Amino acid sequence: MLIGHSNIKKRDLVLDIGAGSGVITTALSKRCKEVWAIEPDPETIAKLKQNTKDKENIKIIPEDFLEMELPKENYKVFANPPFHLSSAILHKLIESDNPPEAIYLILQKQLALKLIRTDRHYTSKLGHLINQRYQTKIRYPLKLTDFTPPPAVPTVLYEAKICYNLNHEQDQN
Repeated sequence: MLIGHSNIKKRDLVLDIGAGSGVITTALSKRCKEVWAIEPDPETIAKLKQNTKDKENIKIIPEDFLEMELPKENYKVFANPPFHLSSAILHKLIESDNPPEAIYLILQKQLALKLIRTDRHYTSKLGHLINQRYQTKIRYPLKLTDFTPPPAVPTVLYEAKICYNLNHEQDQN
């Protein structure tokens, strides 16, 4: 499972943004202390509740992630958010008073390439903002057949891990 490509540990609080029916949420619940399954759609929440009813460490949050308050304690993010909200979600996370320790998002490959610092690709303004505080990379390429239904575009697991001693001079080399 993709979660094995992350640094999520048993002590972690993890946010699953756009939790859907709970596939990622359930997998996360086996690996961390608590999962906040964030899902705004009432019909989907009913499925999410049904699929996660036996998991005591899942907290379902029936809100729009972009409108909700982020945790006060340390947390990480692992999610497959709607692609059209990816940039807004990243802005909210990195610009908050308490940004996450690590961010793992399933993203369109084209966007992910713009978020990592490299000489081979253009780095977007959002990518530069993220790279001021985080080390970023494409953690794992995904296949279209990994999804039901398959997406229309190539996707990857994107990673941004906070770096407390990031030296900006080193970043430019």
